[in-house]
Amino acid sequence: MSLTLADVRYIAELAKLGLTPEEEERFRDQLSAILDYFARLQEVDTSAIPATATVLPVRNVMREDEVQPSLSREDALFNAPDAVEGCFRTLAVLE
Repeated sequence: MSLTLADVRYIAELAKLGLTPEEEERFRDQLSAILDYFARLQEVDTSAIPATATVLPVRNVMREDEVQPSLSREDALFNAPDAVEGCFRTLAVLE
């Protein structure tokens, strides 16, 4: 499938790209080659291959949500530039 320069200009306009005439020509060739490759892939018989979302087995990589020891309040505030009543004090970010 060969793209026209008008196709490339339309795609560039959709992507808000300003292309030089040389870039339009180069991208026309490159995009056409990509579409040709997809056309070749369309010819591959995949009717015997079951649909799949991944080739790797799906497994849960998340750990159990368990309460674990953490920093004490004093340790968390140890290097804080400013703290009041056990909380970080920061400048107001909202008015």
